[in-house]
Amino acid sequence: MHKRIDAHQHFWNFDPVRDSWIDASMQKIQKDFLPEDLLPLLNENKFSGCVAVQASQSEEETSFLLDLAAKNDFIKGVVGWVNLLDENIAERLAAFSTQKKLKGFRHVVQGESDDFMLRNDFRNGISQLKPFDYTYDILIFHRQLPAAINLVNHFPEQAFVLDHIAKPDIKSGAIQSWKEDIKELAKAQNVMCKISGMVTEANWYSWTADDLKPYLDVIFENFSKENLMFGSDWPVCNLAANYNLVVKTLEEYISQLSIQEQELIWYGNANTFYKLD
Repeated sequence: MHKRIDAHQHFWNFDPVRDSWIDASMQKIQKDFLPEDLLPLLNENKFSGCVAVQASQSEEETSFLLDLAAKNDFIKGVVGWVNLLDENIAERLAAFSTQKKLKGFRHVVQGESDDFMLRNDFRNGISQLKPFDYTYDILIFHRQLPAAINLVNHFPEQAFVLDHIAKPDIKSGAIQSWKEDIKELAKAQNVMCKISGMVTEANWYSWTADDLKPYLDVIFENFSKENLMFGSDWPVCNLAANYNLVVKTLEEYISQLSIQEQELIWYGNANTFYKLD
């Protein structure tokens, strides 16, 4: 295997108030996770770098991640947060535009109403990203896919990536409506998909690769090999697995693909999408 990029992971200094989404059921991740914790895992699994993605909704978070990236060469890119609803969004983006490692933005839409992505103020924010060459990570629950389909079709020039395959209900095995929406979303030429965050949508304590397979099959049937990238979702993945197991599960699933296709999924596509070189 050649180079690999982990296209989706997080860092934080744990703050129980700010990080209230990390509830009592998530004790394993109620602590700090910093670059020195991730680097050995990347090395062990032959990753040359990673993309750090926002976990809390503040510009402080963006600055925190950029600071870590400045001090750690293996953090190749940052997906930050900015208030896309702000009418002065263009000024905020201009202020960030000097930051070479800042590649795009994300909003935790899974915590918003199902029609959030249809809002005019949100759409105004999205419309301002392309002039600065910023990407947008779509973080949603599967029920929000119809709004996401509307969004990506409304902005055909904007580069989007779907996080965590839109969080289907792997635990229950429900697949049909998610599958139909994924098929529709994948038709858009401007959307990539991260193979990430799946183990935490399965049963944390008893999932197997067989539980994930039907969902991976849908993703691989609908997205081309040029539109898929790997993300560990570390440290959140620790709730249901560990770093090595998440990597190994995808390694086994894509082992039948050509070496070139595997390289795209592990490295090439993330590198192209986020312009990491």
